[in-house]
Amino acid sequence: MTTPRTGGLGRASAILAAGTMVSRVTGLIRTIVLVQVIGAVGFASDAFSVANQLPNDVFSLISVGVLTAVIVPQIVQAAAHKDGGNAFISKLFTLGTVVLLLATALALLAAPWLVSLVAGDAPAEQQSLAIAFAYWCLPQILFYGLYALIGETLNARRIFGPFTWAPIANNVISIAGFAVILVLFGGSLTELSDWTPDRIAILGGLSTLGIAAQAAVLLLFWSKTGLKLRPDFRWRGVGLGNIGRLAGWTLLMAVASLAAGFYQHRIAMEASGEHPSVMVMMNAWLIFMLPYSVIVHSIGTPYFTQLSEHAAAGRDADVRADISRSIRTLGFFLMGALATVLAAAVPASRIFTGSPEEAEAAALVLVGYLAGLLSLAVLFIVQRTFYAYGDTRTPFFFTIFQCALIVATAYGAIVLYQNDVIPLSSLAATIALGQSVAGTVQTIVATWLLHRRLGGIHTAEWMLAILRFTLAAVPATAAGWGVFLLLGGTQGWTTANIFTGAAGCIIIAPVVLGVYVGALALLRAPELEVASGVIKRFLPGR
Repeated sequence: MTTPRTGGLGRASAILAAGTMVSRVTGLIRTIVLVQVIGAVGFASDAFSVANQLPNDVFSLISVGVLTAVIVPQIVQAAAHKDGGNAFISKLFTLGTVVLLLATALALLAAPWLVSLVAGDAPAEQQSLAIAFAYWCLPQILFYGLYALIGETLNARRIFGPFTWAPIANNVISIAGFAVILVLFGGSLTELSDWTPDRIAILGGLSTLGIAAQAAVLLLFWSKTGLKLRPDFRWRGVGLGNIGRLAGWTLLMAVASLAAGFYQHRIAMEASGEHPSVMVMMNAWLIFMLPYSVIVHSIGTPYFTQLSEHAAAGRDADVRADISRSIRTLGFFLMGALATVLAAAVPASRIFTGSPEEAEAAALVLVGYLAGLLSLAVLFIVQRTFYAYGDTRTPFFFTIFQCALIVATAYGAIVLYQNDVIPLSSLAATIALGQSVAGTVQTIVATWLLHRRLGGIHTAEWMLAILRFTLAAVPATAAGWGVFLLLGGTQGWTTANIFTGAAGCIIIAPVVLGVYVGALALLRAPELEVASGVIKRFLPGR
């Protein structure tokens, strides 16, 4: 299990991991302060969550799929042009900016309709608040788009750090701004009636200002690309038509994913007011994404760039090796993180909720998402391998399949509630678990399709490794849960407040990780040696 270009990938991974960790931690602090402003469970918090999520959803529709699936491989290939890719990237940025401006304007015009898609069955007063927040939040579409366009270009040029460090600017601005709101208005504003137009403008405006700063920070690093960016509206002759053909499938894929997400949140809004709903789901997803982002993005993103280079050169054997190597490396770290978060789910959830009871209910949502963590990491590599070969059609079909399963499981959740099989307090958790089931099935199908395309991807090799990691994670999770119970469980001091919740996580984590590594040592897992090398490259001075 050796790694080609060990130094390059190791340094890139270290930079990405450090940036992602700081970004995610400050993002967690941002969410903690936001919860103090608007609460975690209630009509007001869900109204803001619906509105603030819309820019992410619309941006995903018009840009994320295209950037991930198409732009990075195209920019890598453009580097071989006589001008180093200058003409191509200038045209691409001009076109991208125009599309983002138009999309932002259309989204603002359609704000009431977009809100109604998610919250159409909510009380009128809650819908009105969500629409008011949406007018302030939807301009984020432009800034999210510019951030992603610039950041993916930097990544394609092997300038990996800024893309992951830039969100810290957003988080710092938001933390300071939300804290000012608490001081100005004398505490939490959890009721619908608390939100007057000036307060809506301050919270929504600060949220958008942070995203704008995040995009602006990346421009400071543009000179490192060696590219001279200039407006160019002559969009013919450098392969943009090929991007359009490839992006067609990813656009349809984004539409399907967006529709499935809207449906999930619409079902979850049934519980809004007194039980976990959209805000809790987003906070649980934030916790879920912490290990995923730090581990998968820091290790997987450099591999994706290398995969694209190997695929472009027709080196299929190297691509197969990249797939196996990256999945085994990701799996080692992710399974340890999964065991840790599972054991500490309740105290971790207490950090983002207002009471022990809310934390217990939110922890079920988090556990529902965690069931799909490992499969999502495998999908990251498998899906991006298709993209590296310029194939966006196949991912479209297995994503459509996943979206159908997500809708079916969300519908099944509301049916279970209506038939008194589950309580309303468990609706969001059931939806989260359904998403994990859908993602796991999608990953199995995608892996089979890639296996057929490449004539094998060393599946038995990395599946055996995942089995070892799972066997080690079981006693590790049990040990961590035992520590939680010894600390008093759901009625103990770890659920008393935000700070004790964080302290509980800090106590549980080393126990889980110690047992996990010890179990793998007993199993003589070869991945331990590789993981040790990765960790050493992350240490200062390496």
